[in-house]
Amino acid sequence: MLNLIVAVGKNGAIGKDNRLLWHLPGDLPRFKELTMGHPLIMGRKTFESLPGMLPGRPHLVLTRDRAWAKAHPALCCYPSVTELLDALDPHREYFIIGGGEIYRALLPYTDRLYLTEVDDAPAADTFFLQPDARDWICRERRSVAAGDTHPAYDFATYVRRANN
Repeated sequence: MLNLIVAVGKNGAIGKDNRLLWHLPGDLPRFKELTMGHPLIMGRKTFESLPGMLPGRPHLVLTRDRAWAKAHPALCCYPSVTELLDALDPHREYFIIGGGEIYRALLPYTDRLYLTEVDDAPAADTFFLQPDARDWICRERRSVAAGDTHPAYDFATYVRRANN
């Protein structure tokens, strides 16, 4: 099962200069809780933005740069979406964690969306293409009020409609 997890602004913003746009209370703990023990799928730039390997989660990286892949033997690197999808265990749960290009490429294969929908529209250089609402059902939503240092946001979980 492919899950996609992302914090997204009202304007689709998800990042700027290869960095997250917000530090929201509860968002990183939710990310850790949901993804712990499951392989993470990401692009090379997303991997490079991390502080290092995230413990307890194998890292699968999509990159066309074979030299980069060879220089990172601790990672499972794939040069194409097709090769990545062919390598996935259909009985295992995976989390797609970015970036924008990877989200666009893998959204058609995704079963569940874990969105942090932020009531903010910041300047950004990376955006999340909002999925077609006809394809998804919201199964859970929890709102978090704005604070002194952060805007309001919702944790929302969507599942793909069965007829798609």
